Amino acid sequence: MDFVETEEQQMLRRAVAAVAAKYGHEYYLAKARAGEKATELWDELGRAGYLGVNVPERFGGGGMGISELAIVTEELAAAGCPLLLIVVSPAICATIIARFGTPEQQQRWLPRFATAELKMAFAITEPDAGSNSHNVAVTATRDGDVYRLNGTKYYISGCDEAEAALVVTRTGTDEATGRGKLSLLVVDLDSPGLDKQLIPVEIVAPEKQFTLFFDNVEVPADRLIGAEGDGLHQVFFGLNPERIIGAATATGVGRYALDKAAAYARERAVWGTPIGRHQGIAHPLAKAKIEVELARLMGQKAAWAYDHDDPSAGEAANMAKYAGAEAALSALDQAIQTHGGNGLASEYGLATLWGATRLMRTAPVSREMILNFVAQHSLQLPKSY
Repeated sequence: MDFVETEEQQMLRRAVAAVAAKYGHEYYLAKARAGEKATELWDELGRAGYLGVNVPERFGGGGMGISELAIVTEELAAAGCPLLLIVVSPAICATIIARFGTPEQQQRWLPRFATAELKMAFAITEPDAGSNSHNVAVTATRDGDVYRLNGTKYYISGCDEAEAALVVTRTGTDEATGRGKLSLLVVDLDSPGLDKQLIPVEIVAPEKQFTLFFDNVEVPADRLIGAEGDGLHQVFFGLNPERIIGAATATGVGRYALDKAAAYARERAVWGTPIGRHQGIAHPLAKAKIEVELARLMGQKAAWAYDHDDPSAGEAANMAKYAGAEAALSALDQAIQTHGGNGLASEYGLATLWGATRLMRTAPVSREMILNFVAQHSLQLPKSY
């Protein structure tokens, strides 16, 4: 067991942290408030190859793994810039296409994932499916050289800046189980018949959420990823990275919040002494620090397991996501409390992250579904749903 990052990983961490520090939470917040995208930050990271670290080298990527992409994500969040599209585009979409795409599909998309010129959304959630992927109702019907898509997806991130979406569709029904046979298709987001509707949410972030309406949308058959009907297997291959990168985002936010809180507690003096001297301030922050570091360890274990095709990756990824979300929210809440009334002031850059951090308990998978998973698969308890 080795708990020390490689020299290459340490260099990557320092390099990304240096780029992120040039922008910081003020930049992130200004872009979000103005309804703009974090384009400058994304492009600089892309040019340096940091958003393509997990893309195979033969396509221009870093040839590394989810461990390295998690480092990139965590350092950005630790600087106050938790970029949601990293979870979606390089973590899910690039991973699935690199594993299941045809050589032609890989050559078409992976070089642009490597440079982050390509942003791709991921569309799985539906109004009536929720966490039950078997109930996906968006249909894709083969018609000669095209598939015709019909139905609705919602809470799909970044559709106003991504050029395409990897859409989970229903291409048939298993007669034995009644469950949907799922297939993945890459769909251009400017396709005729595809309508995007903004979902207003109380989250301060550059990325926005959308409902997608598919009305007989034609998609060329060569946009099918992998085998028709095998989409559920492909989806789960991409969802473990989603959970791992989500966990890295969370622990990065936790680090950011604790750095702000500790600095404030060292400097803010009441009755002639820094408030950090008081155990009522120091102990809750120390507890939050321990929780964040424990969550980071689980995240690193999950990433290592995934990169080494270890069968424990699914369990670890779910646990990491759960631990990261809980630790981040606790750290942020205590940081706000440490600042007193200033914790709610925009200039201190804490409450502005509350909505996005609270979301981590719910998405990309709820903590209740993670507890279901652990109860069933780790503890061998009867399935409850």
